[in-house]
Amino acid sequence: PLNSGTTMEVETSPLAQVAAMGGLELVMPEAYASGPCSDLLDSGRPVVNFDLTGESVTLPSLSGDYSAMTFSGQVPGPTLRVTQGDVVHMTLTIPSDEVTQHGNDMHASQMSSKPYMGAVKIGKTGEYCFVAEVPGVFKYHCSGVDL
Repeated sequence: PLNSGTTMEVETSPLAQVAAMGGLELVMPEAYASGPCSDLLDSGRPVVNFDLTGESVTLPSLSGDYSAMTFSGQVPGPTLRVTQGDVVHMTLTIPSDEVTQHGNDMHASQMSSKPYMGAVKIGKTGEYCFVAEVPGVFKYHCSGVDL
């Protein structure tokens, strides 16, 4: 209630709040892969290739063996290093004798890999590309598995 005894209606939906702040503007559109990787691979920027293999393995632990989905046989997967501004070219191969399809999502890309890579079928290779615009340490993990 205001001093005059009336109430003031305020639009509080998230979209209305964003609109009141001037809307959203995509600051780094070049960080998002659009269509085939060839657009970014031919951009003149340095390209860093990461070729991973999605494998299910049995690993030992203090409480016994456990099954793990790995990247190139490792848990955690290999450390991937790039310089800000590089094009990251990620490929994921699933061997033909693998029992589970895998995917890959890299948080540094600021996009979901699913429209580009998604679940990579057994015996196939998937790829996606992005520009490493945001500095920091980021995780990557299996994503896009459709069982």
